[in-house]
Parts: sequence; structure tokens; C-alpha cells
Amino acid sequence: MLRVGDLDRSLSFYTEVLRMKLLRRKDYPSGRFTLAFVGYGDERENTVLELTNNWDIDKYEIGEGYGHIAIGVEDIWGTCDAIKERGGLVVREPGPMKHGNTVIAFVQDPDGYKVELIQLNSREP
Repeated sequence: MLRVGDLDRSLSFYTEVLRMKLLRRKDYPSGRFTLAFVGYGDERENTVLELTNNWDIDKYEIGEGYGHIAIGVEDIWGTCDAIKERGGLVVREPGPMKHGNTVIAFVQDPDGYKVELIQLNSREP
């Protein structure tokens, strides 16, 4: 679960830039929050991400315990190009990780959360 300051802005990033689907969204007026679940497929068979928007808070500090979300992709170079074309911010271009050969990249969501992209196969650009 990620707490987000502007749910519409975050949903736009996860659905338009990262191409996830909005699976469900529900307002909880008595608690003054909204939950939205996004992912790449039905949540009975796929991992999903819960976005929580507390109505009275528009910005959070990212805690020191948070690292990043990681998503495996088939073509990291094409994925990064497509993310940039859709207005996303690639903060680390694809390349080998510091202590290994796995090719990774990082993008950043509108709240400053990092999303790592991991190349699933050994294809080179």
C-alpha cells in the first residue's frame, strides 16, 4: 500500500504511464479516505498495488524503511522509452545493477515513490 497525496494524479501515472488497470476504487466517507487498487491483471491471480488517499492530507514524507516497488519487464529499453513518451520520469536509465549483471532502471511516480524495472531476459538493446 502506498499513501498518495492526489489520487487522480497517481491513478493517471499508474494507469497511463505504467499501463496498469484500475481494478477497483471505493470511497470511505466516514473515514475520509479512498482506496484504489491497480495492477496488470485480476487480483485473484496477480499482485496488485493499493493506493490510499486520505482526504485531508495532500503530501507525505517517504519513510526511511521504504525502498521501492519492482516490476519485471520483457523489454526494459522499450518500456522506458514508452514511459517517457507518456510523460513519466525515468530517473535511472536501463543498465546493469551495481553489483551484478541484471539490467534495471528506475522511474518515479508523482509522489516521489521509486518503481524499479527489471529486465526479465538477457536481450541487449
